[in-house]
Amino acid sequence: LFYHSPASTFKNGFPSSDSGYNHSMQRSREYPENGRLSILVATILLAYAIIPFVNIPSGKFNITITGIIFDLPINFATIVSFVAAALAVVGTDWLLQTHPGYSGRTRITHLFLPGLTAWVIGVPLSRLQVGPGWWVVFGLGGALLVLVFLAEYIAVDLQDLRIIPAGIALTALSFALYLVLTVAIKGASVRLYLVLAALTPTMFLVALRTLYLRLNGKWCWSWAIGLSMIVSQLGLGLHYLPLSPLRYGLILTGAAYSLTSLAGSFAEKRKGRGLWLDPVISGGVFLIATVLIRL
Repeated sequence: LFYHSPASTFKNGFPSSDSGYNHSMQRSREYPENGRLSILVATILLAYAIIPFVNIPSGKFNITITGIIFDLPINFATIVSFVAAALAVVGTDWLLQTHPGYSGRTRITHLFLPGLTAWVIGVPLSRLQVGPGWWVVFGLGGALLVLVFLAEYIAVDLQDLRIIPAGIALTALSFALYLVLTVAIKGASVRLYLVLAALTPTMFLVALRTLYLRLNGKWCWSWAIGLSMIVSQLGLGLHYLPLSPLRYGLILTGAAYSLTSLAGSFAEKRKGRGLWLDPVISGGVFLIATVLIRL
């Protein structure tokens, strides 16, 4: 893993302290400031911690579009989830400002997953009764937030030696959150237009972030839009079928991951087995899980 550039100098056969190798290794050990990270995670968890202690009557927000009335249910947990997502987005930007490899580049691509994570954590917390299960989800949610913030901080520098494990972790978390979201939507039995409103932008962000990491910082807007439309249409078609929430989520997540993997292979101009092997294997795994699952 030695890095050598024309400006590098060597002593005793190894790169000196001012070589590109040591500079790369130094940057690979960068971590966010503990104070900022602690404040950010604690603020988001504090917002969720007050949900069981505040009882505000729920209501509906009506929107009329071309003569059609859309009812959007609103309660305190919904408001807290959006506030937590906003805190995660703003806090991530605040956290990344301290990265030495920032160099003035846009940070917007690093804000998608933290906001989605903070929002999805509120789905089970708003539905569970306060007890051991609630506190387990609360603790796991906090650990998940720390992992996401750390991975996004590492991913700022695409030359960081830890970018591969960080990218894998972010991709896995993205589709895990998408699975949680699809299961929650199916279990809540919400209206069809709410399903579309939730699945389409979420899939767009997941696909855009995944392809960005896989293609080493390349934006794939067209692929992300196309994938979000295909997967959302599949979700609408399966909405009224007698599927359990978990099976519904596994089918959509399997399709989302397989199609995103296929899009990445096309973008990398792979051919033959390299083009279809990963999408077929991943889709088969999700399909087998869907058939075998009893829930």
